Amino acid sequence: MSESEARQPLPSVPVFTTEFSGEDDEPPGKPRRHPLWANVPDHQWNDWRWQSQNSIRSVRQLRNLLTFSPEELEAIGQLEGDYKLAIAPYYFSLINPNDPDDPIRRQSVPSPLEAQNPSGYELEDPLEEDLDSPVPGLTHRYPDRALLVTTHVCSMYCRFCTRKRATMVRGGWDAISRDDQRMIDYVAAHPEIRDVIISGGDPLTLPTAKLRFFLENLAALPHIDVIRIGTRVPVTLPMRLFDSELVELLSSVNKVWIQTHFNHPREITPESAQVVRSLIRGGMPVNNHTVLLKGVNDSLDTMRKLMRGLLRIKVRPYYIFHCDPVIGAGHFRTSVWKGLEIMEGLRGHMSGLGIPTYVVDSPHGGGKIPLMPNYLVSMSDDAVVLRNYEGMMVRYQAQDQPATIATTKTRGVSSLIQGTQSKLVPEQNERMARRQAFREQAEAEAEYGCSDHTGCGSSQPESHSRFAVTLPMISDVAETRSAPADKTMESRTIGSEPPRLVPLSFPTAPPEGEVA
Repeated sequence: MSESEARQPLPSVPVFTTEFSGEDDEPPGKPRRHPLWANVPDHQWNDWRWQSQNSIRSVRQLRNLLTFSPEELEAIGQLEGDYKLAIAPYYFSLINPNDPDDPIRRQSVPSPLEAQNPSGYELEDPLEEDLDSPVPGLTHRYPDRALLVTTHVCSMYCRFCTRKRATMVRGGWDAISRDDQRMIDYVAAHPEIRDVIISGGDPLTLPTAKLRFFLENLAALPHIDVIRIGTRVPVTLPMRLFDSELVELLSSVNKVWIQTHFNHPREITPESAQVVRSLIRGGMPVNNHTVLLKGVNDSLDTMRKLMRGLLRIKVRPYYIFHCDPVIGAGHFRTSVWKGLEIMEGLRGHMSGLGIPTYVVDSPHGGGKIPLMPNYLVSMSDDAVVLRNYEGMMVRYQAQDQPATIATTKTRGVSSLIQGTQSKLVPEQNERMARRQAFREQAEAEAEYGCSDHTGCGSSQPESHSRFAVTLPMISDVAETRSAPADKTMESRTIGSEPPRLVPLSFPTAPPEGEVA
């Protein structure tokens, strides 16, 4: 796909003021269009060529579509020559124009904050990819992997892009170049390379014939196991994958995996879900990279919605990247502690299928370094103490061997290492309360001699209200108070106040005051 650099001004239109309900939609959300394109026929709207040709490419166009102060316009006008701008009508329509801090807008629309660099720590090539480049366009950093920058063109130029230095190139060739062949020759000459990432820019903006050159030549190499396509097209221009010829090409190469890039739940739309289904039907696994971005997804609630939304469309959350210290992206960078806070709220609180790895792609070409909350609490020659998402700590003896440490009278974590305890459970633990309630119910049923009303002949659950147990929910547990450790948990009938919880004590008789 050739990129036209023409910047034709759009006709002046009033700012979009209708109610925007994007945050309330359960992904995938409803398709929506800015009023400027309300009358565009569907066959044009769904044509990636029309979308590309009508992309917003100048501040002059933006000022007719969004509200800016005069100071903002002056500032972003000065930035216009520093980094390209392109937003397809489809992706622009995901913006809430009434919100200057809209997360879709922050990713795509220039901001005066891009000119600020309070830390002084912003780099043109923060990952030093160019220093690990044996031939132009190819980075060989890890022993068994190589990255190929195949184009400088993107369907949308993310404001936080780590490869701005490459995408700033103007023009370009659709034909296969000598450097393209040199990249293929390098991979062919290095059989230790098993995994190739075709990147850019965005390789799905390439002409189909040129993309075919890379895919078929790489797939023909017997030592290549995996060909990854790094693309944001399913998110920013899904119409490109409405093209059956492109999907058939990707599907025909059995080694292809898709690495895409959703950053916010509102990006999960019917269109993006449709192309993901098409890719999966074509035999391509789809993984997601998310970049942790201040004001976009730096909250646990947003990340949970995003990860669950991705699972619903069968995209595997693969990485959360800490935002790289690239020029113009400082205002997107959170603390590392924010990323760890989010990971703490994902692990154990949702399916492991939805838990990405949080990584820092380190400067000086150090590669991806995973970060996670500390689940290893303590250790000895005999065992380790591990913490789960609830705060429960357990002794884990990894090796099958006799103990070497003498038992000592001690407390707390030390009791798991040198004492006789095997677990420490926080008070008001919901899971332990459920266990206790289940056991209490079973004991009551056994004592009364009936289960499911078979012994008493009653069809009404209310007849068993003497020993019915209310299973505590999270909201109930938060309101409970602990009883002394030597007391049993009180049983309550349905509709009464929540039970008082003592996580590790179990009743051996009906609660005091109740008669069997």
